[in-house]
Amino acid sequence: MRQWTIDGLPSDNFSLENGIIIFKSRRWPLCIDPQGQANKWIKKMESSRKLNTIKLSDPNFLRTLENAIQFGQPVLLENVGEELDPALNPILLKQTYQKGTTVYMKLGDQIIEYSSKFSFYLTTKYRNPHYLPEISTKVTIINFMITYEGLNDQLLGIIVKK
Repeated sequence: MRQWTIDGLPSDNFSLENGIIIFKSRRWPLCIDPQGQANKWIKKMESSRKLNTIKLSDPNFLRTLENAIQFGQPVLLENVGEELDPALNPILLKQTYQKGTTVYMKLGDQIIEYSSKFSFYLTTKYRNPHYLPEISTKVTIINFMITYEGLNDQLLGIIVKK
């Protein structure tokens, strides 16, 4: 947790609990992040592992995902709307299968090797998104929106640091 705060995660209890949920959950995290705190934290935390930052509007976002899955790199999908591209379903559901000792995933019409070091983060800037139940069952939705108590803790932390 100390390393998380060094990487830019606010030091209030709410944010630390969100960080724990991100790393202990079985599903990929979808962070509701209107202030951009989770986005900034993930970028700094995963920068040493060559984080790939993509948007659904990027023309080659699937190609970037394929490479990251094969080589075990983290991916941050920014500015997610209330609906997700159906091409992401195999990743979100972690639909892998094993042939011999190698693990594979079918992404679109491609069959690619799946690295266990791959990690996937999704963020949205919407303050109050309404996700359909089928999306809620595929990801762990984490609210990073600042609360009054969290803001007080963050300001106290800044004052103590100075």
